[in-house]
Amino acid sequence: MIFRIFRCVCETCIFPEAMPRQTTSLFYDNLRLVDADKLRSLVRTGAYEGHTGGLASGKLQANVVIVPRRFAVDFHQFCVRNPKACPLVGVSRAGSPLLPALGDVDIRTDAPQYNVYYFGEVIRQKTDIIDLWRDDFAAFALGSALTIEAALMEKGVKLRSNGPGKALPKFRTKIKTRGAGPFGGEMVVSMRPIRRCDVDKVRALTARFPLAHGSPIHVGEPSIIGVRDLTAPDWGDAVEIMEGEVPVFWASSLTAQDALARAELAISITVSPGHMLITDVDAKADASTFGV
Repeated sequence: MIFRIFRCVCETCIFPEAMPRQTTSLFYDNLRLVDADKLRSLVRTGAYEGHTGGLASGKLQANVVIVPRRFAVDFHQFCVRNPKACPLVGVSRAGSPLLPALGDVDIRTDAPQYNVYYFGEVIRQKTDIIDLWRDDFAAFALGSALTIEAALMEKGVKLRSNGPGKALPKFRTKIKTRGAGPFGGEMVVSMRPIRRCDVDKVRALTARFPLAHGSPIHVGEPSIIGVRDLTAPDWGDAVEIMEGEVPVFWASSLTAQDALARAELAISITVSPGHMLITDVDAKADASTFGV
């Protein structure tokens, strides 16, 4: 049975016409059995363009931010000053699309979807950025909280989806970041409804993943961190808090994307929310692994 699942995925990779892109969600569950290298191959060939939550169990997922080289030092400093929201796991050489410390990675092709910003506004969405790549670009990879989803589910923590094609809700808080150059603003957080009985387990488990934002920054009453209305997220889609659940908030690497938008650079590029780069890095690695 496992062989047949792998065969199906491989045929989709080699013969994309065998499964049109719009039907890729039909084999999402099968992708949970696929390793990081094969997942990147599927993305690189255009066979998979969907969200990456719950995929590549045990491997770190990363947000990607690309800026012109003259802003690279300031953006690097912004990440260093805000490690909970912007845990750096990789920095490219100027002009290079490769991040060898993270695996056989080409940042132009290996995320399912990219947002292209002009003067702080998302103007285009693309499934690769080969035609936009420039010799003066510098790329940064930031650990993503999507890394922890597979680990939580494996430990019996129920993660309730807010529906097919829906994105995790994210909110701008009143927690100020430490600015650097043109980059600054408030911390952005993601929210997941968690059963009250699982909160302690979730705190302990996610603390083991420091490069995926670690443990939650807040549990419970949203207004304490400046979130006024859970039904109106700043990004993503609202999800209802059911009886017996509490809202649990994690720092989000969307903090970096928000700071990028506020900086209004002539051009910058990120991965789209929920469409992360799958790396070969152990999900439980710490920052000393990279020296960035």
